[in-house]
Amino acid sequence: MVASILAVTTTLIIWALLATKLERWRISPPVVVVAAGALVGATTQGSIIGDALNTKVALHTAEIVLAILLFLDATDVKGGLLGRNPAAALRLLLIAMPLSLAAAVVLGMWVLPGYGWAVMLVIACVIVPIDFAPASAILRDRRIPVRVRNILNVESGYNDGIISPLFIFALILAGDLTQSQTPAQALATALPAAAKAIGVGVGTGAVLAFLINRADRAKLMNPQAKRMVLVAAPLLTYALSTGIDGNGFVAAFVCGLVIHRFREPEEHRRELELLEDVGFLLTIVMWFAFGVVAVYILAEVADWRVWLLSAAVLTVIRIGPVLLSLTGSGLTPIENVLIGLLGPRGTTSIVFALLAFNQLPDSAAELALTVMVVTVSASVVLHGVGSLLTARGYQRRSGRAA
Repeated sequence: MVASILAVTTTLIIWALLATKLERWRISPPVVVVAAGALVGATTQGSIIGDALNTKVALHTAEIVLAILLFLDATDVKGGLLGRNPAAALRLLLIAMPLSLAAAVVLGMWVLPGYGWAVMLVIACVIVPIDFAPASAILRDRRIPVRVRNILNVESGYNDGIISPLFIFALILAGDLTQSQTPAQALATALPAAAKAIGVGVGTGAVLAFLINRADRAKLMNPQAKRMVLVAAPLLTYALSTGIDGNGFVAAFVCGLVIHRFREPEEHRRELELLEDVGFLLTIVMWFAFGVVAVYILAEVADWRVWLLSAAVLTVIRIGPVLLSLTGSGLTPIENVLIGLLGPRGTTSIVFALLAFNQLPDSAAELALTVMVVTVSASVVLHGVGSLLTARGYQRRSGRAA
């Protein structure tokens, strides 16, 4: 524990002192922290790492982290609930994402037989959602068209929240050690939890938005108080939902959507600053845990089928459905390709995999964690270096066209 704290804090300080230069080199904070985690992991026995991850404390920590990150994602989209290109965003979320999930399940069942479709659906939910934590510079790169960045921002903000109920359903079905539950029974367990979560999220978000707006107009709140309310909101929603056996992180996501809808935009952006810092720190913790696990798992993974599944998910299973869904969307063909290429995996995959590791049977739990580590590691390399090359290539191409 002491070694982990020293590693995280020292790495954070080093990154902070060199932040501007590291950003210029496209080295994001998660990448730096992963290196620190890998150093700690290299000096720790694999059994100790597994025991530390497979605890109720780790499970609840991952749930709370996911609740805060989902809330932040839901409140962080600029230009309205669906951004400035709602039609394209909906196509990605409602067409491309389901197609990618289905393709990942089918390929997983083919290359890794014996685990069943429920386990493969859990794994697909872990590795399909995109997240820009390891490659956040993409969303600030002015060489990439503004509307492409906006669409990617909406997709990365909402895809994990939309997938969450499906992930819980698959987890209930795949985690049944007796294999006695049918899909209908698992659905009957997951649906009430999701319904309670939506009810709590809508109710809490509406009440908080109303109270914040009224208190703000009456000049009862100072800037610090506004920031503190938004830090407390996802934790309150999570606690209320789990208290009635609802899904805490789905409730936090819905609460964020409601507050985002009813809070004044200009004020809301400034109020999110503290929550964004909290989310950043939690993301750093998750990436440190990833580094600790990755160094152990990558040294052991020799199964080419895992690498094949991960490579396919990052390329054809991402790009194909994106191109299909965006046909006729009004975007240019090159913009469609850019959206397909720029789809890194990150914090969401790590947290989902930790939840799966805690609730799946042993062999399936190890597989989910392994596939996540391979996929995210490959994504850090592919999208860290590849996004820079993609942006340069687009700039050259658009310059020639002009």
